[in-house]
Amino acid sequence: MTKTRLWLLTAVLTFCSSMYAQQDSARCERKKVAVVLSGGGAKGMAHIGVLKVLEKAGIPVDIVTGTSMGSIIGGLYAIGYNANALDSMVRVQDWSYVITDKEDLSNQSLNDRRKQNTYFFTTGLTIGKRDLQAGGFIKGKNLAELFQQLCTGYTDSLDFTHDLRIPFACVATNVIDNSEVVFHSGRLPQAMRASMAIPAAFSPVRIGDKVLVDGGLKNNYPADIAREMGAEVIIGVTVQGAPKVAEDMSGTMSIISQIVDVNCKNKYDENLAITDLHLQVDTKGYGSASFSPAAIDTLIRRGEELAMRRWNDIIALKQRIGIDDSFRPVILQPLRPRVMTEKQHVTGYTFENMTPQAERFLRQKFNLDRTDSIDAKLEQKITTSMRVDLFYQTAECRLLPNDEGVRVILSAGNRKSVQLHTGFRYDTEEHAAVQVGLDIPLKTAIPVSTDITLRLGKRLMARGELTVHPRSITRPTLTYSFRRNDVDIYFEGERDYNIRYNQFQAEIIPINHDLRHFNIQYGLRWDYMHYRNKLGTETAIQTVLENEHFYSYHARVNYNSEDNWYFPTRGARFSAEYSYLTDNFAKLDDKPGMSEVKANWQMSFTMGNRFTLQPMFYGRLLFGTIVPPNFGNTIGGNWFGHYVEQQMPFAGIGNMEYVGHQFVAAQLQAQQRIGQNNYVLLRVAGAQHSDKVKDLLDNRTILGVQAAYYYNTMFGPLGASLGYSNRTKKPYFFLNLGYEF
Repeated sequence: MTKTRLWLLTAVLTFCSSMYAQQDSARCERKKVAVVLSGGGAKGMAHIGVLKVLEKAGIPVDIVTGTSMGSIIGGLYAIGYNANALDSMVRVQDWSYVITDKEDLSNQSLNDRRKQNTYFFTTGLTIGKRDLQAGGFIKGKNLAELFQQLCTGYTDSLDFTHDLRIPFACVATNVIDNSEVVFHSGRLPQAMRASMAIPAAFSPVRIGDKVLVDGGLKNNYPADIAREMGAEVIIGVTVQGAPKVAEDMSGTMSIISQIVDVNCKNKYDENLAITDLHLQVDTKGYGSASFSPAAIDTLIRRGEELAMRRWNDIIALKQRIGIDDSFRPVILQPLRPRVMTEKQHVTGYTFENMTPQAERFLRQKFNLDRTDSIDAKLEQKITTSMRVDLFYQTAECRLLPNDEGVRVILSAGNRKSVQLHTGFRYDTEEHAAVQVGLDIPLKTAIPVSTDITLRLGKRLMARGELTVHPRSITRPTLTYSFRRNDVDIYFEGERDYNIRYNQFQAEIIPINHDLRHFNIQYGLRWDYMHYRNKLGTETAIQTVLENEHFYSYHARVNYNSEDNWYFPTRGARFSAEYSYLTDNFAKLDDKPGMSEVKANWQMSFTMGNRFTLQPMFYGRLLFGTIVPPNFGNTIGGNWFGHYVEQQMPFAGIGNMEYVGHQFVAAQLQAQQRIGQNNYVLLRVAGAQHSDKVKDLLDNRTILGVQAAYYYNTMFGPLGASLGYSNRTKKPYFFLNLGYEF
């Protein structure tokens, strides 16, 4: 048996040697071929379609050069991603996340996820010293992290000519002296990131005394670089549109685009002149930021269709290369790098640009001293924690292969001093409102962060929060807030009275557990109500409002696995809370305190690609002899807790109305997506309410229906809704622009 295995092994090695010998012999006899890929942002997705046809035709690729998006496609191709792998890779990416600096907070607190869906603009600030990572609207940390993952095994300093499967080079521009910088070596992810650093849009990449931006400013189609690398036949792919004329200059963006296009003409004509086969893809209708799934699909298809129309030219080129139609490049196994789909053995950890406290924090939080393997999930958790818990503006994880596995290198950027959030909204009820948030990390042994929030509008709010980030999963929190409320109360659709009051609130939450989708809290709260005035109609219930304070105990649980905060297509959302309200820590007006039980649960069921059904059940039950007016049940509007904390939404009722102390409701929403960002919603709701549980089914059922259209913009949902209920007996129209806060 041993001799048989030895004979088979010898036969296989002999066969492989002969195949490689044939390939090397063919390469010596034929001309060396280079593929040159131009820049163009998202339009560069068309390169993948062209590469598919070149592979189908059996064109050997000996050299790859590229600029900007061409450097990304070309660099990944050079390390072993074939055209089909590239096609799959670009389609599965969430480009709306990749090309921003948003945090991937799927494994972090729901509070952090809520911030990401409240503010349309977030940026990290470094105060007291220069931020060398500034210089662009987007710092590009998510792009850099993606490149690190895709280039696993090729993230260390390499010679791009000898260490990659296909010799590769890409181009960047040094803005210090406006010179062209050609990467033939270095760290591949860094080289690709520098080559596509569009000025003003993405922060430049600093290497030594160079400040590098998009290579398209000097050489957007680097055929000359391919020739210098020894190419004898050049196949070039460009995605630039037709030259603009004066009539096309109709706005600021068109003028800026023209300035970039003109500057990208450097060397362009000269490089086309040395190209043997030029394939210019028609990208009309798409721009540099067209990263939607539909746009990517169309651009790849257009690249493939163009190459197929030039099939005869491609086959004719094979003869010039020195091979016949039957030739196919011999690739026994594509040398595609590992992309962390499986765990890899870790031989050690190296921490760069981190304090000893930060290193100790990561080692203990993720048990690194006892963890001997790493995968993409753990890598993402560590880098996210470096940014969120340790307040580093950028975080990078590199894997350095060795004989026994990989060494993990965790590298941090500058520490954040302030994280600035900005939100804006407009609606037909409260008109314009602005909210600004500041996250300020404190430089302490155990990470501590402060969160200051200011809301300007009809409902003025100022809030401060102090959170401790220990190595365990709990985050003890202390909050203090002030709200200046101006609330209109309606009765059966007619405004009954207006109440204005100031609410001071402090809460200590010693137990604050943050798991993957869960947040569990236990805390003690103090509320002080200072009533300014109450204006009502003659028929309004004239309740005497006196300034008062309350102490309450709270236990909350929140769960959210939805894939979208506003327009989910899968997942569930659940929250529940029990609280006990007193005025002296034990009783309320010398009687047992008021107990509150509330919950809501929603699930999403997708039918097809665009239609989703979302049933929701919710309610709030109050028990006790005394129920203070400001803690009574209210319904109306689209969101929970929008005007006041205890508010519950109800389809067809736009303004806030009081209902009985016992309230339960059910809602069914149908959501239809049209195109990429347009949504049509239809809601039907029913509810029962009373002051006592035993009478819950005695009152008339409240019914409501609402139809809405929304367009999901970068500033938040923009849309309008029209509703009707048998309680108000009148239609209600509501217009909204922006995230809810």
